[in-house]
Amino acid sequence: MELIEQFGAIDIYLFDQLLKGRITKDMRILDAGCGSGRNLPYFLRNGYNVYAVDRSAEAIQAVQKLAAELAPHWSADQARGETVEQMSFEADSFDFVISSAVLHFAQHEGHFLQMLHELWRVLFIRLASSIGIESQVEPLGNGRYHLPDGSDRFLVTEEMMMQLTDELGGNLIEPLKTVQVAGLRSMSTWVLRKGSLPSLNLNGARSIMLKRWEEIDGGNAWRMVSPHTS
Repeated sequence: MELIEQFGAIDIYLFDQLLKGRITKDMRILDAGCGSGRNLPYFLRNGYNVYAVDRSAEAIQAVQKLAAELAPHWSADQARGETVEQMSFEADSFDFVISSAVLHFAQHEGHFLQMLHELWRVLFIRLASSIGIESQVEPLGNGRYHLPDGSDRFLVTEEMMMQLTDELGGNLIEPLKTVQVAGLRSMSTWVLRKGSLPSLNLNGARSIMLKRWEEIDGGNAWRMVSPHTS
C-alpha cells in the first residue's frame, strides 16, 4: 500500500504525534473541525475509535462517504454537523482531541476561548500565531490580523498560549513549535495534557471566565482574565 493511500493528506504535525506513540487504539479520538477528513484515513482504515465534528454539512457528508469506504462498520453518528464551540458530546468523552488549523477562524478572542475550553480534553492544536512575523501583520481588531499571504486570521502569541496553559491547569507535552512559511504566515503546534489542578475543571473554568466577562465587559466582548482572579 502506498503511503498516500495509508495516511491520506494527514497533517505532518499530527503524523509526528502518531510516531511518538501518543495516539493508540484504546483511545477515543475526536477530530474537531475535521473538514472533509484529511486527517482521518489512517484512523478509519486501522480501526481506531474516532469521531469527527465540523460545522459544514458538506464536509460531514464527505467524511461519511470516506468512512463508508474505509470503515464499513463505523457509525454515522460518529460524524456530526456541529460547531467546535458547541459540541453535543459529554464532558471528558475523549482521550485525544485533534484541532488542526481550526482556531484561527475565531472571530474574536471570546470566540477563540469558547472553542478552546470546549476542546479541553487532551489537546493537539495547530493554530495560527504571530510568532516571528509580528512586524508584518496588520491588526484588524478583536485579535484578528491581516497576514502577508492575504488572509485574515485570529492570531495568538507565545505569551497568550503559555498564559492559557497555566489557566487551564495544563502541562506542555513538548515545547511550543512554530513554523514560519516564507514570511507569509506562521503556524504553531501546541500540545497539552491535563495537569494537576483538579479544582479547575472545564465547566468551572468556563463559568468563571464568563462571570468575569460579564462583569468587566458588559457582555459585549471577552477579555482574557485569569480564572484565579476573584
